[in-house]
Amino acid sequence: MKTKNEILSKMNYLGIKVGLFALALSSIFVSCGKSDEDADASGTFEAVEVIVSAEAAGKILSFTAVEGQTLKAGEVVGSIDSTQLFLRKEQLLASKKAMQSRRPDVQKQIAALVQQIATAKTERNRVENLVKANAANQKQLDDANAQIAFLVKQLDAQKTTLQNTNNGITDESKGLDLQIAQIEDQLSKCKITSPIDGTVLLKYSEMGEVAAQGKALFKIADTKTMILRAYVTNDQLTLIKMGQKVKVSADSGKDEMKEYEGFISWISGKAEFTPKTIQTRDERANLVYAVKISVKNDGLLKIGMYGNVKF
Repeated sequence: MKTKNEILSKMNYLGIKVGLFALALSSIFVSCGKSDEDADASGTFEAVEVIVSAEAAGKILSFTAVEGQTLKAGEVVGSIDSTQLFLRKEQLLASKKAMQSRRPDVQKQIAALVQQIATAKTERNRVENLVKANAANQKQLDDANAQIAFLVKQLDAQKTTLQNTNNGITDESKGLDLQIAQIEDQLSKCKITSPIDGTVLLKYSEMGEVAAQGKALFKIADTKTMILRAYVTNDQLTLIKMGQKVKVSADSGKDEMKEYEGFISWISGKAEFTPKTIQTRDERANLVYAVKISVKNDGLLKIGMYGNVKF
C-alpha cells in the first residue's frame, strides 16, 4: 500500500503535466486566432476552367490527353474519324476540275472570226482603191463594208456568249470552293486541341468511343494564375478598389503560411448572404461582397485550397 507522501507526490506530478498540456493548447488556439485576426478575409482558390467538347461526330481514333498533363494552346491531343468528310472533299475537288475543263478558250474560239474580219478589211481596201481608179463601182465597196460590219457583230455576239459561259463557270466554281472550305473547316474540327495553356483536370472520354457534337471530352484549367474568391463586409468594401495590390497567404505545409502578392481583379456589384464555409473578419455581418484576387502560381497553389488576404 502507498503512503500518503507518495500519493501527494503523484498528484503533484499529474497536476504539472495537465498544466503544461493546457498551456500548450492555449498557445495553439492563440496562434490560430492571431492568424485569423491578421486576415481581413479568407476564401478558396479557383482557376479559369474550360470544358472542351467535341466539334465533330464520329469515332475517337486517338486521345492522348491524361489528367495532370500540361498542354499548350492549340496543341493536338486527339482526332475523330474524318473519312467521310475527306471523301466528300475529294468529290468536290473532282467536280471543280471537271468544271474547269469545260471553260472555253475565248481567244481560240474567236480566232476564225478575227481572221475573217482581217481578210474582209483587206478586200475592202482593194475595192476602195479600184473605186478610186474607176475600175469598180460604189456598190462593191458598200458590200465589202457591210460584210465587215456583219462579221464584227458576229464577233461581239460570240465574245458575249463565251464571256457569259466563263462567268457561269466561275460562279459555280466559287460555290464549290465554299463547299470545299466548309469541308476543310469540318476536317479541322476533327482534331481535338487544347484551347488554352493549362493543366488537364478531368478526362471524360477515351479512344474508341463514339463522340457526338457537344460531347464533353476533357476539362482544362489555367493554373498559372490562380484566383482567390473571398468575401468582404460592407465596411471593408470602402477600403478596396479594382487593381489594388494585396497580400495573400496560403498553407505551405508544416503549419506554415506562404505569402503571395496579388491584385483585385473583380468586385461583385451586389451583396449576398455570408457563405457558410467562409468566415470574414466581422462574423456578425449578414451580407458580404464577393471579390476575386488574381495570384501568380508558383506551383504550390491548388484548386480548392484555402487562402487569406490582407488589404
